[in-house]
Amino acid sequence: MSTAIRTPTWVSRRRVFEQKLAELHKCSNLNHLKQIQAQIFKANLHQDPFVTPKLITAFSLCRQMILAMNVFNQIHEPNIIVYNTLIRAYTQNSQPSLAFSIFLDMQKNGVSPDNFTHSFLLKACTGQFAFRQVQMIHSQIEKFGFCADIFVPNSLIDTYSKCGACGVAAARKLFAVMENRDVVSWNSMVAALVKSGDLMEGRQLFDEMPEKDTVSWNTVIDGYVKAGEMNTAFELFENMPERNVVSWSTMISGYSKAGDMEMARMLFDKLPVKNLVAWTIMISGYAEKGLAKEAFSLYNEMENAQLKLDDGTLISILAACAESGLYSLGKRVHISIERSRLICSTQVCNALIDMYAKCGNLRKAFYAFEGMMERDVVSWNAIIQGLAMHGHGERALQFFYRMNQEGFAPDGVTFIGVLCACTHVGLVDEGRLYFSTMEKDHGIVPQIEHYGCMIDLLGRGGHLKEAFELVKNMPLEPNAIIWGTLLGACRTHNHVGLAEEVVEHLVKIEPSDAGNYAVLSNIYAAAGHWGDVGKARLQMKNTGSRKPPGASYIEVDDEVHEFTVHDRSHPQAERIYKMIDRLGQHLKQVGYVSKEHCVLKPSLEP
Repeated sequence: MSTAIRTPTWVSRRRVFEQKLAELHKCSNLNHLKQIQAQIFKANLHQDPFVTPKLITAFSLCRQMILAMNVFNQIHEPNIIVYNTLIRAYTQNSQPSLAFSIFLDMQKNGVSPDNFTHSFLLKACTGQFAFRQVQMIHSQIEKFGFCADIFVPNSLIDTYSKCGACGVAAARKLFAVMENRDVVSWNSMVAALVKSGDLMEGRQLFDEMPEKDTVSWNTVIDGYVKAGEMNTAFELFENMPERNVVSWSTMISGYSKAGDMEMARMLFDKLPVKNLVAWTIMISGYAEKGLAKEAFSLYNEMENAQLKLDDGTLISILAACAESGLYSLGKRVHISIERSRLICSTQVCNALIDMYAKCGNLRKAFYAFEGMMERDVVSWNAIIQGLAMHGHGERALQFFYRMNQEGFAPDGVTFIGVLCACTHVGLVDEGRLYFSTMEKDHGIVPQIEHYGCMIDLLGRGGHLKEAFELVKNMPLEPNAIIWGTLLGACRTHNHVGLAEEVVEHLVKIEPSDAGNYAVLSNIYAAAGHWGDVGKARLQMKNTGSRKPPGASYIEVDDEVHEFTVHDRSHPQAERIYKMIDRLGQHLKQVGYVSKEHCVLKPSLEP
């Protein structure tokens, strides 16, 4: 007579809860999770070493680390599995200091780490003290003899590589003494060298690899792409034994950023299976270059392919439209969003506000802003900066006041928008007040961009001495943009003496920039110092470079047109210049007199 082996009741209950928790990992439903936690306590399984780690992990996926810690505190004698779970949870929730705190607590309680503990800790090594932390963990690994597990030294190399030059040097030493290396070891070291800018040594190590996988090839190709060496990157790409979507996307992105859209398109058309990343790279590349027809055509193809657009794709294309001013494509993307989505994410709405504002349609930017379900500080920054850049300074400040009233704390970007708003409408006193309250009331230390805004504000308002004093006393080293802003103010107010002093500083920073002397010569001309004009123009010629001409862009019938001074390359150039002449005649008829004090004498032209 056979006797059936019966599973104990507590084991059956554990399996039920383990299954339920495993399902919750996928959905991270906090309400369901709390219900299961109550059932676990009722079944007296809150001490179970198999159930509790899963419960901690489930809470951490819901970003509920206080609840995860409560679960941990209920365990009388947590083992290494429970400690590891909590350390990893804090790391994944961007709380590295608490991860290390748990590790120290574990040591105090006499629980020895295993080969997983240090790998979780390595992921918590971030910030300015990361290198010291990695060294400390490295010494612990050596002490416990965990280097025999190849996964551990591989993790060390990867983490060291993120700690700057010292970290890369330490990774090299570790790699050199490793008795056993696998393809991950080689890939980690090659990646460390390539990312640190040592492409030559990275390539040499790549060539020495006994075995290469697709990651190996992609790492080196990416290094050459980022260095702008597209010919070498393409040579490697052609020699790859097997390519994946990352290989193709890296090359397409590289050619797109280099401005070679023909080569990018050729690779895109050859791509065996086009994923959303590749479509996004190409459409964004066309949009950034102002190639509206190509961008539109490809966007239509993507939609016809019935690909489900994600937030990353929408944000990338909208950002490219904002950068190039390609309004028509940005508007088309918005139509697609409205047609296919009931709720627009905060990040996509922010991109829409930024795109409409930069393309000059403030009404649409307001519509997108006011229609948001949830706003964050980026939303407020986008609308404030949009208003500021189009001269609606007072309205921008009203939004800043409203932002504070609604409980949103401003950041450094917010104050750039606020100071720009003050600049565009000449609110000097208000600008001084906002600048002074940044650190005092909001704990935001002014950066060089904020000083640039203040110098621009003071300079435009005619407070040149105060602006100059601010430049001299600022805690940061003034760059060419700061001095250039002050030089522009000198030109506006014809301040010859200060302009000469400013140019001296600019020449030290940018000795080959002819534009500084061009501005100085115009200031001399405005003051009637024609002898000094000749000297400035001569100095400008001696720099060996020419001031690049400014360019203007306009979108007409889904096509972006670029214009520079005296440019006759446009197919409609003759008609355009005829229209300019007619406009000039109309201006004279209504009494406009051009400012000729900045026009140089013909004999003084270089």
